[in-house]
Parts: sequence; structure tokens; C-alpha cells
Amino acid sequence: MSSMLFSNCKYIALVCPQIPSTSLKMRKAIVEICDIATRGVRLSAAGIVGILKKLGRDTVKDGEKQKSVAALDGGLYEHYFKFSTCMESALKDLLGEEVSDNVVIEHSNDGSGIGAALLAASHSQYLEVEES
Repeated sequence: MSSMLFSNCKYIALVCPQIPSTSLKMRKAIVEICDIATRGVRLSAAGIVGILKKLGRDTVKDGEKQKSVAALDGGLYEHYFKFSTCMESALKDLLGEEVSDNVVIEHSNDGSGIGAALLAASHSQYLEVEES
């Protein structure tokens, strides 16, 4: 998907060399379908902003600049070249430039496994409180 979108639209005939038997019309449709992924990026950014708001890190307080790091895992973030640029743009739209400059998005291998382990550990802590 990333290599298909990497081409400039002026050179649409070069897009999708992986499937050479397609027509120009089909290649244009494929590029449009792949570009829909940007909606998913904006939804991901909205989730990150929601977490930042809950943590109180959605504003700059008295010139204090706290860095916030969001770790993302997955093939889209790792291989889809537009994902990170769209994410940065969406965060600027939602948080403003000053706050978004303090948000760092990092790729985390096996982030979902680490997240599941953290969630299980925090849940087991609450179970101990309920039992006592």
C-alpha cells in the first residue's frame, strides 16, 4: 500500500507495478482506496488526544513544557509512510501547534503485547484491593 501511494499522482501509470495487468482506471481506484487509511490515522490521533486530555497534558501550563510520548505498534505505522505525517498533522489540528510540539510518537515493537501485560498487571493490583 505504501509503495502504491509513494508515486506522485501525475505518474499514476507507474503506480501498482505489483499488479501490471490492471488498467489505469483500476490503478486510480486502488490509490483512492488506499488513501482512505488517513481517516484511521485521524481516529487514532483522536484517541491519543483523549488520553492526553485525561492526563491533563493537552495544554501548556505556565510555559512548562512536558514531553508526552505515545508508543504505537503495527504494520501501518511501521510501513505506511503517510501514517506518521498524517498523525503529526492531526495532532496539530486537535491540540494546536504549541502542545503538539511536545507530543512524540514512537514505534514500539510488540507494543500490543506490552500493553496487554501492563493492563493485566494493573488489573491484578485492583483484585488484591477488592479481596482485602
